Amino acid sequence: MFFAMNRFRIAIGHEEAFEAIWKERDSSLAKTPGFQSFHLLRGDTNSEEGFTLFASHSIWASKDDFVAWTKSENFRQAHKNAADNRAIYLGPPKFEGFSVVEGA
Repeated sequence: MFFAMNRFRIAIGHEEAFEAIWKERDSSLAKTPGFQSFHLLRGDTNSEEGFTLFASHSIWASKDDFVAWTKSENFRQAHKNAADNRAIYLGPPKFEGFSVVEGA
């Protein structure tokens, strides 16, 4: 099992627009081999630094399944408009991937 996470710092006042992007996208994840689940998480707002923290969290049968998706046409289509929304992001997303430690 593989967990793929991206953390996003979203400029205060753009949270609803960011959530709408995720709700309205056509990701085709459900049809992707190895995909198990997806969640968008909303964290705290940091008023001093001017952002609200979000994380996307997907679970895959294996890291290989996740990597295959990132090289697919479905991935390119799901992310084709990302550059159009740069103004809402404070820096690029930060990717983190984790494999399950068996027996722990």
